[in-house]
Amino acid sequence: MSGLAALLAGRSEPGAYLWHATYDVDDVRHTVEAAGRPFAHVDGALVESVPELHGALAAALGFPDWYGRNLDALADCLRDVPADTVLLWDAWAGAARAEPRVFKIAIGLLAARVSVLLRGPGPELGLPSLD
Repeated sequence: MSGLAALLAGRSEPGAYLWHATYDVDDVRHTVEAAGRPFAHVDGALVESVPELHGALAAALGFPDWYGRNLDALADCLRDVPADTVLLWDAWAGAARAEPRVFKIAIGLLAARVSVLLRGPGPELGLPSLD
């Protein structure tokens, strides 16, 4: 988990990264939480629409019931998410392909607040690799 270790140690800046590691989600959660950081996970296998994207983020990040499920509400709710949170997003390609504009904006909003690890193959986003 060297790329993740560098992120957790502060040697990599928070932001959005492609991550090709195949560690079990529970192992990643344990590593992140052992470093004293909050962990969130999105299983994107069934996320292929804007409502599904917002639903998955709301569940993963513990957004309140009043979350408006739009990009403005995402920006608002992210203010209450700890900045040192690590969000592991598995199987992100479906959402990125189905809703590319919304997905890119959402990733930008997330990356401005938390560390986002996009794991698995997907379309080119111009993001650095954490590996």
